[in-house]
This record gives sequence, C-alpha cells and structure tokens, in this order.
Amino acid sequence: MVVLLYSLPMDRKIYSVTELNRLVKTTLENEIGSVWVEGEVSNLRRPSSGHLYFTLKDAGGQISIVLFRGSQRGVPEVADGRKLRVCGDMTAYVERGNYQLIARIVEEAGKGSLQEAFEKLKARLQEEGLFDADRKKSLPTLARHIGIVTSQSGAAIRDLLNVLTRRFPNLHVVLAPVKVQGDGAAEEIANAIDTLNRRSDLDLLIIGRGGGSLEDLWAFNEETVARAIARSALPVISAVGHEIDFTISDFVADVRAPTPSAAAELAVEPLAQWQEQLATLQRRLAHALHNQALTYQNRFIRASRSYVFREPQNLLRQYRKQVDSLQWKLSTTLKGAARGIHQQIDEIELRMTHRITSRVEKQKSLLERRASELNSLNPTRVLQRGYSITRDPSGKVIDKVALATPGQPLVTLVSDGHFTSTVDTITPSPKEP
Repeated sequence: MVVLLYSLPMDRKIYSVTELNRLVKTTLENEIGSVWVEGEVSNLRRPSSGHLYFTLKDAGGQISIVLFRGSQRGVPEVADGRKLRVCGDMTAYVERGNYQLIARIVEEAGKGSLQEAFEKLKARLQEEGLFDADRKKSLPTLARHIGIVTSQSGAAIRDLLNVLTRRFPNLHVVLAPVKVQGDGAAEEIANAIDTLNRRSDLDLLIIGRGGGSLEDLWAFNEETVARAIARSALPVISAVGHEIDFTISDFVADVRAPTPSAAAELAVEPLAQWQEQLATLQRRLAHALHNQALTYQNRFIRASRSYVFREPQNLLRQYRKQVDSLQWKLSTTLKGAARGIHQQIDEIELRMTHRITSRVEKQKSLLERRASELNSLNPTRVLQRGYSITRDPSGKVIDKVALATPGQPLVTLVSDGHFTSTVDTITPSPKEP
C-alpha cells in the first residue's frame, strides 16, 4: 500500500476574509486599473440616491457596473437592452467580496439584440393601431370579480391580494397561474388571457409580475401576449416590473400600472370610500326629504290661513259672478252669431234662386231648340206637303217596288189619316241610260 502525504509549508500565511477581499481589491485596482468594456445593459436599478447600478453582459458572462450620480452628465440613456461601451476602474466591494467596475465614461455602442427586437415589435404594433387610445376600454366603476394572470408563487400575487383584500375584503378573485419568464411563458400568459375571457363572471383582468431585468420581463414583450391583450373583451391592466420598466404589454393594455400594487389600487376603490360615499348620499337624501317636507308643511300652513279657507262663501259668490258674466257673454255671442248666420242664409238663398232661375232659362231655351229640330224631322210635316208613306200589314215601309207583290194589301198614310189598298200591277221605273 502506498501512502502519499501532503505537507503544508510551515511559513503559511492565513488571511482573514476582510484581508483577502482587500488584497483582491488592491490587485484589481493596481494590476488591471482602468479598462474599457462593452456589453448589453441588464438588471438596471435606480435607487433614490441617484446612482445607477446595472449589469453589462454578453453571451459568455456579465459584470456589475456602478455609475455614480456625479458621473452621469453627458452620458447616453442607460436602459435595459441597450448596448453600451463603458470605461472605468476595476475594484472590489470588500464587505460582500464581489468585484465591479466604477464607470467614468459611457458611450453608446449600438443597440442590444433584445432592445432592437423590442423597438421593432413596438413600431409594428403601433402602426397597426394596437396602441391607439380610441380602442382602449374604460375600467368598470365597481369591479367585483377580477381575473389575475401571474405566477402563483411570485411577489406580484402577494402584493395584489394584500392590496385588494385591504381595499375591498369581499372581492372575488380568479387566479390563472402561469410562468412569467423563461421558455413557454408567453404562450401560457396568452392562453390564460383567452381562458379568463371565456368566463362570464369577470369584470376586468390584471396581468403582470414583479421587477427584473429585461430578460426576466421579456415574456411580456412577446407578440403573442400583445395579441391576446388586444383581443381581450375584458379591460386589461398591465402591471409588469417596477415604475421604470416598460413592456409591449403596457402599451397594448387598456391601463398601465407602474407596479402590481398600483394595479390593485386602480382596479378597485376602497370599500370604506364606497361606504363613505353611500353615507354621504344618505345624508343628502335625508336632508332633501326633510327640506321637501318643510316646504309642503309651510305651503299647507299658508293655504290654511288664506282667504279661501277663512271666507269660503265669499269665494263662492265671486265664482258665481264670474259664471254669470261668462253666461251673459256666451248668450250675447250666440245671439250675434245667430243673426250673422241668418244673414248668411238669406244671402245664400238669394244667390241660389238667381242661379236656379238662370239655369232653368238656359234649359228652357235648349229644350225649345231641340223641339224645333225634332219638328223639322217629324214625318207628318212631310206628309203635309203632299207626300205619303206606304207600309205592309206588319208596318214595314214599302219604299221600293221590289218589296211589293201583286195582291199584297198595303196601308197608305197621308196627312189627315190612312187608307188601305191592294197591289194590282207593279211597274218599275225605267233605268236611266
């Protein structure tokens, strides 16, 4: 059996944690010093101090950057997804044992891939009109049933439920749990929005998550989520990240909330506020009813003291006088109207008599003309001039010799009577040459 022994140097140096961190800090500052580094901004934080803390990353790694407030003059916009070139001093944070770059100079190095994809999709959806104000729906005045699309284990759902329960304890909340980052998160979020829209008992939707880097929030920048929000029949509040974070969902949603807690505050007003408003309305109604009752009471008192109730007989006599006056006026009016009507009847009668007389004269003259014409056509007038009419026994006029036969009896009509005869001989008139 072979035993290998490892011996430690007898003059070993043992550092405390603080000493080692200080040694690393000194080494970084002295050996590396100022450097230029280029990468994409991620996990940007803006505390109240005004300093900027963020990470520069590329495909293989990342480094922490701090940009103090005094060094921010003239630097380009620092935002998640932007690609920057930073010059600064390498150092280490002794208390935590991590190293960072203290930025002195910041330059824009072109857009990062995520930021470029974000801006392209934003521009395309905006051109389609998905961000237009006229397509955004108003939030309901009193939402009693709220759907929430977020992670069931994240801080966002805790913040939402805490605020909603505090503001309106008997609110009905339906949670559609989804992944809010990573592969498949966008599809889960879009499917959850569609599923909640198929329910008939919801008033609005809240979608979102807590803060994070651009990569962490990227599911809410996916087109599939934007399309699901756009087709939602329910009003949608987007509550993604912190106040400084903006996603495509924020632009498409009907209302954007800077945080999940703010979304809960936008969704419902406090129950106490509704109760206070109701109490105010009740007081105003009671006051109005009291004033109305006083008004009617005062009118009743004035009416009971009026002349009508004190001297009702005088009022009756006054009305009787008015009735008598009206009757006299009516009688006078009717008499005048009757006289006028009689006069109109006389005038109409005179005009009708004249028209009838004139019409009779015209008809009489026409009748005489027609009688004269008839007399001129009367065959007896012809007989008076020496002519006669011969008929057979049936009354048919014999006006041609061809109609007579020998031995045929005939009746001849003359001016003062008629006589009968018998045909002996028929002699036709000679034909003209």
